[in-house]
Amino acid sequence: MSLTVKVGDKVSQGSVIATIETVSAGSAPAPVAQAAAPAPVSAAPVAAPAPASRPPVPHHPSAGTPVSTGAVHASPAVRRLAREFGVDLTQVTGSGRKGRIMKEDVQAYVKYELSRPKATAATSVAAGNGGGLQVIAAPKVDFSKFGEVEEIPLSRIQKISGPNLHRNWVTIPHVTQFDEADITEMEEFRKQQNDAAAKKKADYKITPLVFMMKAVAKTLQQFPVFNSSLSSDGESLIQKKYFHIGVAVDTPNGLVVPVVRDVDKKGIIELSRELADISIRARDGKLKSADMQGSCFTISSLGGIGGTAFTPIVNYPDVAILGVSKSEIKPKWNGKEFEPKLMLPLSLSYDHRVIDGAMAARFSVTLSGILSDIRTLIL
Repeated sequence: MSLTVKVGDKVSQGSVIATIETVSAGSAPAPVAQAAAPAPVSAAPVAAPAPASRPPVPHHPSAGTPVSTGAVHASPAVRRLAREFGVDLTQVTGSGRKGRIMKEDVQAYVKYELSRPKATAATSVAAGNGGGLQVIAAPKVDFSKFGEVEEIPLSRIQKISGPNLHRNWVTIPHVTQFDEADITEMEEFRKQQNDAAAKKKADYKITPLVFMMKAVAKTLQQFPVFNSSLSSDGESLIQKKYFHIGVAVDTPNGLVVPVVRDVDKKGIIELSRELADISIRARDGKLKSADMQGSCFTISSLGGIGGTAFTPIVNYPDVAILGVSKSEIKPKWNGKEFEPKLMLPLSLSYDHRVIDGAMAARFSVTLSGILSDIRTLIL
């Protein structure tokens, strides 16, 4: 044993005051004890520090977990180091005598955590685990205590869509951009075409939604980031070169979203026939799984019901969705006087990880401009 301090010297907590060497029969001297955790005076050999590459226990604390200073064996210096790194010592395996946690154990744990692949919201969505959000369980309520009740089972569609909607809402940072489009000319043109079709006894009827689909497809071509999806690891964007539009359809059993493919390549009449067909099949419950896959962007229209605006939930893996409310006549200033215009409310919800507010505003303004001037759809 050799002393490292002299009589009268001042020492601080954790300082080395002596070096003790112990030798077991037939073995080499043990390494010198670390300053952060001095070895007790004992005949037992001092444990060697753990190598930096030793993996810690697989259980890891979540972000924001307070550091535990309970039933763990560690020196004050090691505890201080753990606090600095935000390490929960209960999650660290000690390599010292009797499981004592050494400074090297904390350092190895931190190194291991930093080297692990980082979980992102995108990977959480892909795994369907809700992004690791800790949501408290809802209390069980006996509603019959307050009056007469009736329990109605959820439909199959509601059972399937409910968890998906919840996942999309809690894992995608939603922002909604509100705007209006002047569809006065579009509606005049649509009614003229329907009148002409009725005289010819044509088998189609043009709805405002068809113009919305064409306008969205044209706008997506100008803003390709809206026509993308986050990769499963959240590290890149998957840019789509096709334009498939999902259309939310209200059915007696719940909401479904069939997909109309290659909207950019189809005309107004062809889209009208196709939209009528999938709407009928949706309400009759005859849609196949393939009919509801592959969308790039979704439109949810409540214009036939009412309302002025709403916040639609992004339909993952899309990064945006357009909500359409009921149009109404409003006075608009033309530079000289007010004149009545048919205004269509638009609600654009988007994934803020992919799209920022300025880009969303430009998308919305461009879409409104296309709807306001129907000629742009054929140029």
